Amino acid sequence: MSTSRFRTVLEPAMRRVFHTYWRFARAATLGVRGLAIDGESRVFLIRHSYVSGWHLPGGGVETGETMLAALTRELREEGNIEVTAPPTLYGIYFNRRASRRDHVALYVVRDFRQTGPLKPNFEIAEAGFFARDNLPTGATEGTRARISEVFGGKPANEFW
Repeated sequence: MSTSRFRTVLEPAMRRVFHTYWRFARAATLGVRGLAIDGESRVFLIRHSYVSGWHLPGGGVETGETMLAALTRELREEGNIEVTAPPTLYGIYFNRRASRRDHVALYVVRDFRQTGPLKPNFEIAEAGFFARDNLPTGATEGTRARISEVFGGKPANEFW
């Protein structure tokens, strides 16, 4: 069998074998968070029913889903927020507090509309817009750091 035929036949199979191995040996999780900033420079935060603190809205990227699609879905589910123009990817962070495999992409969202205030539900206990110098008690360290980075024009820290 010639080298080119060998590659044509075995390369795809080997690639699948290695990707399967990497999935289990190096599996990583990916999430998104959105820093939605309204016309008054207020930021949108949520408080979950199942974990303490105030957070930027967001969640996990599902298999077969882009980061942008996940962000759009999470903003809609957690804040009745519809993105009206492409958000800006600000940074990608290693979230070692969650696990040794978790990464979070932060998007800055300036163009959106909120279809109505979010009513508390099983997942979200409270949600609202807050002045960045008057964040609610319990806003997490990561949330405060990301807001400070974006508004302070600082480069993204590599850790959430």
